[in-house]
Amino acid sequence: MEQEVLLEMKDICKEFPGVKALDHVSLTVKRGTVHALMGENGAGKSTLMKCLFGIYAKNSGQIFLEGREINFKNSKEALENAVAMVHQELNQALKRNVMDNIWLGRYPKVAGVMVNEKKIYNDTKKVFDELEIDVDPKRIMSTMPVSQRQMVEIAKAVSFNSKIIVFDEPTSSLTEEEVEHLFKIINMLRDKGCGIIYISHKMAEILRISDEVTIMRDGTYVATKQAKELTTEEIIRLMVGRELNNQFPPKTNEPGEVALEVRKLSARYSVLEDVSFDVRKGEVVGIAGLDGSGRTECLENIFGIATRSGGTITLDGKPVFNRNAKESIKNGFAMLTEERRATGIFGILDIRENTVISSLKKHKKHHLYLSEKSMSKDTQWSIDAMRTKTPSQTTKIRALSGGNQQKVILGRWLLTEPEVLLLDEPTRGIDVGAKYEIYQLILDLANKDKVVIMVSSEMPELLGVCDRILVMSGGRLAGEVDAKTTTQEEIMTLAAKYV
Repeated sequence: MEQEVLLEMKDICKEFPGVKALDHVSLTVKRGTVHALMGENGAGKSTLMKCLFGIYAKNSGQIFLEGREINFKNSKEALENAVAMVHQELNQALKRNVMDNIWLGRYPKVAGVMVNEKKIYNDTKKVFDELEIDVDPKRIMSTMPVSQRQMVEIAKAVSFNSKIIVFDEPTSSLTEEEVEHLFKIINMLRDKGCGIIYISHKMAEILRISDEVTIMRDGTYVATKQAKELTTEEIIRLMVGRELNNQFPPKTNEPGEVALEVRKLSARYSVLEDVSFDVRKGEVVGIAGLDGSGRTECLENIFGIATRSGGTITLDGKPVFNRNAKESIKNGFAMLTEERRATGIFGILDIRENTVISSLKKHKKHHLYLSEKSMSKDTQWSIDAMRTKTPSQTTKIRALSGGNQQKVILGRWLLTEPEVLLLDEPTRGIDVGAKYEIYQLILDLANKDKVVIMVSSEMPELLGVCDRILVMSGGRLAGEVDAKTTTQEEIMTLAAKYV
């Protein structure tokens, strides 16, 4: 039986200064289905959804919900009309508690005046129980890991009794166990008759969870196919317009002598306790572990942006203290953070400013002023090396897609010519073609005898790029494995050691 069309977007066009983001793109979502939306970074996926959700005003085209033409002026109007979106970049009131974040702007009142705290709590618990989310409604958002905050955002979308829910890279910060939980929620929503639009770069997820897949390229519509008819190779070919046979570049780096020594690293306000390891010149070392295992905290303490309570760091035989980011950069360290929007980009600045901000000293002419020519040259190198899609160097970074923002930040750190590069989820929200390019840049650095340490939630990525993998569990180092000979099962066993 043919399923009822729930949402129809016809010939949507959207232009920004200097770039045509969407060029006559159409999308049809049926009731009770999961419709995946795929494409490289900058293909226009998020832009299309923002036109639906009222964040952007489309230039032309029509949108129909249950046969009725809609044209939302803002996200509030979209939510009130049963269209919700779980954004890739979380935008939450971190100083408020969980239930405030869910019901903000629509608090139930007592006698139309007082906020009914009891009802808010009970309503939050009801949504959480239905979705099997184990989070205290009174917990302050800033005290929670990204993955739990993501679950709160999903619960918020469900609380609007939405007919259409857009998930934009929902698993980019989730562990495998949390991904399974999310899929359970999505299947439950599908069974209730919701239309789910699912944006992801993860092929295995798409093929597993989706009913239909629409593929976009460079702001245009390419194809819509049944998920069961597709293979990973076919999706990649449609997305990038070319064959991409190998997921990872060949490893050509040869680790040398020990360069970085970390001893008994412990943190004051996190789980990190007594972590020790060495990394050799030209070696790529991965850090695996479940959410909350101390992976990110380990990098943050090495880079000096978290409060260390004990431990020593030695680079090339010399002690380094790395008491803050400025000192770390001076000592030859660079760090790509997990949450690019909160701790990576300077949203109001352009691409050039975001690219050179960590290496301004080399652009000073006669120690008096910054050389435009020098900054422009380095920015162009970064754009070319990363294949960043942007109209110009002076485009505001917030106008770029999430993946292209990530490329700008990585380029920024490469320009500081670091001896030690710390990467926290370097390919989060990045398409398959761009991932390969970033892997190649990582291996190029290793070939230049640099030290690379990368945290990733994607096990195949760690196995494909790294030489060794350190496994964290409960804030401690649970073990170390050789990436060539280990298995995902061995890594997961170590990850659960101290849980």
